[in-house]
Amino acid sequence: MPNPSSPEIQEKLPRNLGLWGVWMLVVNGLIGAGIFGLPSGAARLAGEYSVFIYAFCALLMLPVILCFAELGSYFRGTGGPIRYGKLAFGSFVGFQGGWLYYLARLISFAANTVLLTDSIAYFVPFAGEGFGRLVTIALTCGGLSLINILGSSESIRSMTLFTIIKFTVLVGLIFGGFILLGPSVIPVFDSPLPESSSLGAAALLLIYAFVGFEGAVVPAGEAKRPERDMPLGLILGLVIVAVLYMLIQLVSQAAVPNLAGSSTPLLDASSALFGNTGAVILMIGVATSVIANLIGSMFSATRITYALSLEKSLPEWFGNVNEKFLTPANSILFFGVSAFTLSAFGTFTFLAAMTVLSRLFLFIMSCAAIPVLRPRFKKDSPFILRGGYLIPILGIAACLWLMIQVSWTSVWLTAVLILIGTGLYWLGKRGQKVE
Repeated sequence: MPNPSSPEIQEKLPRNLGLWGVWMLVVNGLIGAGIFGLPSGAARLAGEYSVFIYAFCALLMLPVILCFAELGSYFRGTGGPIRYGKLAFGSFVGFQGGWLYYLARLISFAANTVLLTDSIAYFVPFAGEGFGRLVTIALTCGGLSLINILGSSESIRSMTLFTIIKFTVLVGLIFGGFILLGPSVIPVFDSPLPESSSLGAAALLLIYAFVGFEGAVVPAGEAKRPERDMPLGLILGLVIVAVLYMLIQLVSQAAVPNLAGSSTPLLDASSALFGNTGAVILMIGVATSVIANLIGSMFSATRITYALSLEKSLPEWFGNVNEKFLTPANSILFFGVSAFTLSAFGTFTFLAAMTVLSRLFLFIMSCAAIPVLRPRFKKDSPFILRGGYLIPILGIAACLWLMIQVSWTSVWLTAVLILIGTGLYWLGKRGQKVE
C-alpha cells in the first residue's frame, strides 16, 4: 500500500495512456529525423554490410530496453529514471538522471525544430530566412505547447495522425523499392569486410537511431496499466523499428549506387524510385516524422520537471497542474520557451553531439538500479527478467563500449552540464531548508 504522502498519490494527471499510446511514444522517440540522414553515413563506413550494423545496434540496446521494461513495471507514478535513481541510489543521483534526460530531450527538440523549419522552407522559402524563420519556429514551439497543454488525449491523437503518415511514407518507400528493384535489393556481400574501427564508428553513428525510447517510461503516472503496457510497448517498439531501419537501408543502397556520398539519402532514393513526386512525398514524411517526434519529446520531457517538482528538487511552480485540462501547463510553457530560444539562436548545434553520452549515463544508472530494486518489487511486478542479473550487466557493458567511441568534446560538455545540474540541485535543497 503506497504512502498517502507519496508523489504517486499527490499526482493529478489522468490515466489516459494505453498500450497504443505507450508504443507510439517508443516508436516516435526512436524514429525522429535521424533515419532520413543516417543511411548514407552507414553506407560510407560499413558499405553493403551496414544493414547488419542496425541489427547490431538493436542487440546492443536490447538489454537496456529490457531493463527499462522491468523497471517500468515497478512504478505507477510519473518520473521514470528519476524514480529509479532516487530509490536505488538516493535523491542526488535521481535528480541527475532526470536533469541529463531533460537536457538531452530539450536539445534534440531544438535540433529537430530547425530541421522541420528547413523542411517547410523547401516548399515556402520565406519560412527559412530571417524574420520568417523566427515566426516559423515560434509557431512550431507554440503550437506543440498548446497541443500538450490541452491534454494527454489530444497529444496522443495528434501523434497518432502524424505517426500514420510517417509510417505510410516509410513503408511505401520500402514496398516501392522491393517491387521496382526486385532481387537487386538484397546485397551479394562480395566486398571485403570493413575495418573494425569503421564498424565501431558506424555503430556509434547508428546508435542515434536507437535512443529516445526512454521517454515512454516517464509518463507512467498517466498510463492505465503501466505494469503491463510499459514492458510490452518498449519491446514491440524496438523490434518493429529495427526491422523498418534494416529494410530502409537495403532499399536505399539498391536505389542510390553512390549512397555513401549523398547528403539526403532517403530523398535521393525516393527520387530515384518515384521521380519528383516521390521527393515531395518524402519531404512530407520528414516533416510528419519530426512533428511526431517533437510531440513525444515535449510530452515526456515536461513530465520530468513536473516529477522533479513533486520530489522537491525544483520549485513548486513546475508541478502546478492546470485545473481545466489536467496537464502540467507550467512545465510545458517552460519547455516551449526554452526550445524556442535554443532553436532561434542555434546554440544547440554545438551541444547536440553530447546528447547520446548523457543518455548512456542514464542507461547505466537504470541498469545498475535493477539489482538494488528487484528484491523490493519482485513479488508485485508482473515482468521480471530471467537469468539473474546477466541482462543488466550486458546493458552496462554495451553502454561502456559505446562510451569508448565518444569524442572528448562530448565528454567535457557532459561533465559541464552535470556540474550545472549539481549546482541547481544544491540550490534547490538549500532553498528547501530555508523554508
